[in-house]
Amino acid sequence: MTRSAGVTQPAPSTGSVPGLTLPSVPDDLSDELARGLAEVDALLRREVDHDDPFIAGANSHLIEAGGKRFRPLLTLLAAQLGSGTNPDVVAAAAGVELTHVASLCHDDVMDEADVRRGAPSANARYGNSTAILVGDLLFGTASSIIADLGAEAVKIQAETFVRLCAGQIRDTRHAPEGTDPVEYYLGVLADKTGVLIATAARYGAMFSGCDAATVEVMREFGERIGMAFQLADDLIDVSSDEAELGKTPGTDLREGKRTLPVLYALASDDPADARLQELLQRDLREDEDALAEALELLRGNAAMERAREHTAAVARRAQEVLEPLPEGAAKDALHALATSVVTRVG
Repeated sequence: MTRSAGVTQPAPSTGSVPGLTLPSVPDDLSDELARGLAEVDALLRREVDHDDPFIAGANSHLIEAGGKRFRPLLTLLAAQLGSGTNPDVVAAAAGVELTHVASLCHDDVMDEADVRRGAPSANARYGNSTAILVGDLLFGTASSIIADLGAEAVKIQAETFVRLCAGQIRDTRHAPEGTDPVEYYLGVLADKTGVLIATAARYGAMFSGCDAATVEVMREFGERIGMAFQLADDLIDVSSDEAELGKTPGTDLREGKRTLPVLYALASDDPADARLQELLQRDLREDEDALAEALELLRGNAAMERAREHTAAVARRAQEVLEPLPEGAAKDALHALATSVVTRVG
């Protein structure tokens, strides 16, 4: 018997995570993933607790807001290629998720975001200084969890963190002169998003006893699916409304970030795109009317379809990486996850 419930919201909430479903997942695998996500969620809540109620509340703000738990899910799925979920796999999944949540605190300060996961962002709720410190505290908590998993895990966490930060720094800059803007941006995504998702998949295989070849397959799959995930996010930031997105749409345009659809639109030689190109090169941070017009024009532009095609191609390449793995429910679920990542709407 199968059901489309492979991705479930961690306890205490239940049900499918919006936009990330795994169709036709066997019941036993679905139940295993649900139990694992509940264990990860419980560990997250214990780890972010603090003697100071204010710090405890600030730490848990984005944890309580929910989210897709995509990275922990991938860790748990990768573990199914080995011996399955165990305490080390759960700890690794929690460490990766805390690293992700910490990065969101910093992202929202950089982007001056007001909403995250359908709730006030940490900076909107607590102010920039506290949001930055909460992010730092969560990074420290994540490192503490990973430290209990051994020296190799610590080394991977450190290398991941370096690439993540480098990607964030490069994301604030346009491509240097003489550099292909699309290739530069894809490199940014590999560091900014791909590397942490690669680590999530790598840890799942490592701590479930998989051999080195399988661990490497999962690392490469994770990086590729991570890039597809971020490319899909970039499209969603343009195409969705706030109710679907859980945060204010057009954030990337407001901040002047040249995501893939923007790069394709700017490269167009169609005279009909002149107005959009002019808007995309403006400072839109204080001009809501111009931002709204840019969003509307970009949504209807051929650049969006071209970016969707590229995103789907990245997901297909991620699926191709899985070819050496033995056939089974775990491989099928990983394949389905790559599809779900690029077909979600929020």
